[in-house]
Amino acid sequence: MRLDRYDLKILEILSHDGRITKSRLAEAISLSVSPCWERVKRLEKAGVIEGYSARINPDAIVKRTPVWVQIELKQHNAESFQRFESAMRDEPVVAECVAVGGGVDYLVKIAADSIDAYQRLIDAWLVSDLGIERYFTYIVTKTVKREGPPVLPSISD
Repeated sequence: MRLDRYDLKILEILSHDGRITKSRLAEAISLSVSPCWERVKRLEKAGVIEGYSARINPDAIVKRTPVWVQIELKQHNAESFQRFESAMRDEPVVAECVAVGGGVDYLVKIAADSIDAYQRLIDAWLVSDLGIERYFTYIVTKTVKREGPPVLPSISD
């Protein structure tokens, strides 16, 4: 899908304020309401806009201990990767899991109730059939920046 400057501006605005009214959005991009809203609908239908949600501060609800874990698997084949990734998707305390290159297989962010709870989780993973060869734990001491809106291509007029 080819995006023009109006589409990119719509995405930029909605990524910061998903609750903006149709008329304010149209005004912000200098289009009338109907063409602006047609563009939004087209972006939704194409899957560029996946949905709308509220950004929740989890620390305001319950204090968790964020832990990053660097994981290397014993075997590097499709079955091993699929088994590990399925387990990560199914584990509620896994906040994020990414496959990476450079000698490490995965980086996993865990939102644990405590360090003890984190260690019990790792111990369970090690005796399971996840195929973990080695892991390195990094306790988060301070969050410098939380994930924000996506970085979009620059808008050139």
